[in-house]
This record gives sequence, C-alpha cells and structure tokens, in this order.
Amino acid sequence: MAAVTLKALTYNIHKGYTTGNRKFMLESMRERIAETESDIVFLQEIHGTAIKSEAKKRKFSYPEQPHFEYLADQAWPHYAYGRNAIYRKGDHGNAILSRYPFVAWENIDVSIFPRSSRSILHGIIEVPGTSRPLHTLCVHLGLLEQERKEQLQTLTDRIDQHVPRDEPMIIAGDFNDWRRRAENHLHDDLGLQELFVKLQGRHARTFPVWAPLLPVDRMYFRGLTPLSCDRLCRGHWRDLSDHAALAGVFELDC
Repeated sequence: MAAVTLKALTYNIHKGYTTGNRKFMLESMRERIAETESDIVFLQEIHGTAIKSEAKKRKFSYPEQPHFEYLADQAWPHYAYGRNAIYRKGDHGNAILSRYPFVAWENIDVSIFPRSSRSILHGIIEVPGTSRPLHTLCVHLGLLEQERKEQLQTLTDRIDQHVPRDEPMIIAGDFNDWRRRAENHLHDDLGLQELFVKLQGRHARTFPVWAPLLPVDRMYFRGLTPLSCDRLCRGHWRDLSDHAALAGVFELDC
C-alpha cells in the first residue's frame, strides 16, 4: 500500500519575542520555520491582532497583517487560528498552518481561570491521495496542575466524541506538563503515542531553549507511522523564542 510522508513542526513562538521580550524576532522565526519544509505547523502564543504605536512598529518592524498570516507567507496557503487571550490591544492564541486544505476547524475554549485563557484548536485536513482526513489538534495548556487536569479531560472528551478511531491524528503544542501526567489521558485512555518517547525513549526537553530542562512541548500521534524526530534548539533557533521547536516526520497510509 502506498503512503504519504508528512513533516510536522510544533513551536511556542512567545508572541514573536526572545526571552525577556528583548527583541522582536518574527521575521527570523518565519525564515527558520520555512527552512524545515514542514507540511503542517502547530503554533502557540501567536498574535492575531496586535495594536502597536507607530514608534514601536518602526522600531520592531511589526507586520501589518495577523502574525499567523505573516508566518504562513507563501509556503502554507491554508491556516486556522483560534484566539485564547483577548485584551485591549489585541489577542493571541494557537494556529495551524497547512500545505493542504482544511475540511473544517473549531476552537474549543478550555479556560479554567479568568486570567489564564487557554484553548484547543482542532483542524481536519484533507491530504491529497489519502482516503481518510487527518485530525490536527494544537494545544496550549495551563501552568497550574489543577487546570491542566481539567483541560486534559476536555481534550480526551473532544477526541472521544469527534475523532473516529480509524482516522489519523496528530496532537501537538505546549502542554506545560513537566510532571508527565498527560500520558494517563492520551496514552492509556486514547491509545496515542508521543513521538520522542516512541523513537528516543523519553520526552524532549524544550524549555528554556538555551539550556533545555523541562519537557513541556509534545507531539502525540495515532494512526500514523513515525519515521524521525528532532529538537530544534541550536544555532539560530537558540536566539528566537524561549522554547525549542519540535519536528517530526510521519508516514500516512493512503
């Protein structure tokens, strides 16, 4: 049976800034992300609307369009964006960029506390040459264990109710799960596997990028064959967001 190779990337871009918000590096992020030649990109902490003064626009070279559109550029003609934080001068949330068209997408609010807005962006993608749609879920969970527990239950319910067992799925993003509690929900309850655990025997450490210690970013999958994985935290990647990016290559049966 023929198969399609899919490249995926997940990256918390820290709203386009370096650690400590010292520099705005969105242009460099766009270049690095494009170099990966990923088919699907999962982004967290990305601006939809960002209202800046003219002085800041000149100083930091802010793009006029939504940042997910700016990053998508010409490489990813299809994208979905879900706001999970709205404030006076803009909003930010999760985005999925794709080379292939979305059949549908929905943003699910999983906020527990008023000052900790979070969401799960669920996109269904039609990959040419395949008979089944690909489910993609981009997540950014809370910092507190109690909110993550409830958000993981919501994620589990969402998959149970909206993702058929015979349809392939990738879940990626910032889980803030340094205690590794997500496995109880995603592996034990849903039969998902984590890419780095499957191929390297342990979760990738991704935060902080200059000395990765905490395994907070993940890439889970079901219904695909994993081929390779990589943590991007060296060279130019080190000078961008405070998170390392994770890249994976999968094989999807036609």
